[in-house]
Amino acid sequence: MGNHDNANDLDVMRRVFAVATLLSATVDLDEILHVIVDALRDTLSAERASVFVYDSKTNELFTTIAHGVGVNSQVGAMGDSDLEAGAPSPVKEIRLPLGKGLAGEAARTRKLINVPNAYDDARFDTAVDKKTGFRTRSILTIPLVSFDVDLVGVAQVLNKKQGSFDGYDEEIAIALASQAAVAIKRARLIEDRLVRHKLEHDLNIARSIQRETFPSSMPDVRGYDLAAWSDPADETGGDVYDIFGLRVNDDRKVIVGSGGEVEQVLLLLADATGHGIGPALTVSQLRAMVRMAARAGLELIENIRQINRQLVQDLPDGRFITAWFGLLTADKASLLSFSAGQAPLIHFHAANNNMSNLRSDTFPLGICEELPNQIGETITMRPGDVFVVLSDGFYEAANASNELFGVEAVMDLLLKHHKDTAANILDAIRSACQNFTAGIPIADDQTAVVIKRDETAA
Repeated sequence: MGNHDNANDLDVMRRVFAVATLLSATVDLDEILHVIVDALRDTLSAERASVFVYDSKTNELFTTIAHGVGVNSQVGAMGDSDLEAGAPSPVKEIRLPLGKGLAGEAARTRKLINVPNAYDDARFDTAVDKKTGFRTRSILTIPLVSFDVDLVGVAQVLNKKQGSFDGYDEEIAIALASQAAVAIKRARLIEDRLVRHKLEHDLNIARSIQRETFPSSMPDVRGYDLAAWSDPADETGGDVYDIFGLRVNDDRKVIVGSGGEVEQVLLLLADATGHGIGPALTVSQLRAMVRMAARAGLELIENIRQINRQLVQDLPDGRFITAWFGLLTADKASLLSFSAGQAPLIHFHAANNNMSNLRSDTFPLGICEELPNQIGETITMRPGDVFVVLSDGFYEAANASNELFGVEAVMDLLLKHHKDTAANILDAIRSACQNFTAGIPIADDQTAVVIKRDETAA
């Protein structure tokens, strides 16, 4: 361990233990880094020290903690000291790739590097010394490796006050580095966990807000039974549905119904490309526009045209929304159906137990500013008929063999359950899809709207 007296050895050990105590007392990364650089400088009787933290995502080292006038003057941590005397200047982050400079080389090899004369080492850049007037003499560079052999960072100590760093200094540096690595990794794990918890909290709030926009109950429309449901693949989804009643008051302006029997029902099922926060915002915008247009008294088709024009302006390239709109009129027993890229639409005919598989009327919303002149189809809903709209999260749900749930399975379920309530038909589809995938998490949002005409309707 070199020619060091026992009193000095004891003093050094006390410092090392004191550092261990300080490092265990905090989980704040900046505070830990400050403790480390001070301990390295003071314990090794050096002029300055710095610590680089390893960024595994970019495979780089970075630092904001170093002795001197600020990290912007601590390029010496790369093996090129440029510290100068004077008041601290604003701290800036320094980044360097593994393998560059002495710090990068120590990180790459995970080996300590002791350079007694910086100007004799080809990895040292003298340009910064020339610029700042600081003279780098000796550099001790120590990789910080955690107990699980993960690279955490690199510590660097500059200019031994008397002579150069020796084997005894290396042993002390390694002892400090092992403690530092554990403390840094612990702090980063806790920091990551806190960030993750905050993100999860924020996503849960977003999920709650999105779910609260779904209708809490179905409108009461004479002769019909309605059901709807949605489940996102992530915390928030790119699917949305909406169902609300419409009345016409004395001056013929359409208003949104808020209880009691309604004359008409407007229905929406939409699916934005992707799933998560971005698509959730997009379909929430669509839902809001549909409601506002209805409140303004726009006819459904004109409502859709205006919404599409706005989406063309708002959505970035490559983004669009598939959407189905329905307007159910009680006294006419009719459903005005319009689909923009949302298909298939399944109509079960109770009179003959047949099925119609309807295609979309036009391309998805947000792609082309003008829609076709003739859009929409009026469907007669006879007693016992069922009309089902599902997002592709159902049809494309896959099992362990990568087989898809598909359209045929839904049709078979309608044949079997068409006499049930709309809610029970929907439950049967959901349950069958879950059984088919056998617990495999859904890859896409699942949303459904089911309309059934009462079997006794006139």
